[in-house]
Amino acid sequence: MRRAGLGEGAPTSNYVSSGYSVYEEENEQLSEGLKQKVNALKSLSIDIGTEVKYQNKMLVDMDTDFDSTGGLLGATMGRLKLLSRGSQTKLFCYVLLFALFVFFVLYWVIKLR
Repeated sequence: MRRAGLGEGAPTSNYVSSGYSVYEEENEQLSEGLKQKVNALKSLSIDIGTEVKYQNKMLVDMDTDFDSTGGLLGATMGRLKLLSRGSQTKLFCYVLLFALFVFFVLYWVIKLR
């Protein structure tokens, strides 16, 4: 004996009493819940992707800044070495004494507060 499928001539009372509509409603509810969860995961993954791109851009910018700072510090250290090697040791001592004087004045100003 062949059973009628959904909507294939089965009487409405048999269809409802057989429980197919209850299962269909439950399936629709579960399907809708799953669709909402998938959409939430999709938007979350898009947000994560956007944040990762932003962080990567920021890291590249920081790397560039560190490289330029390293170059600047390297050049400054080279000049200081050249200054200390040459006959300008007297000038180097003056610069060092001036720096110590500035630190001493700053210390004194902070101590009086």
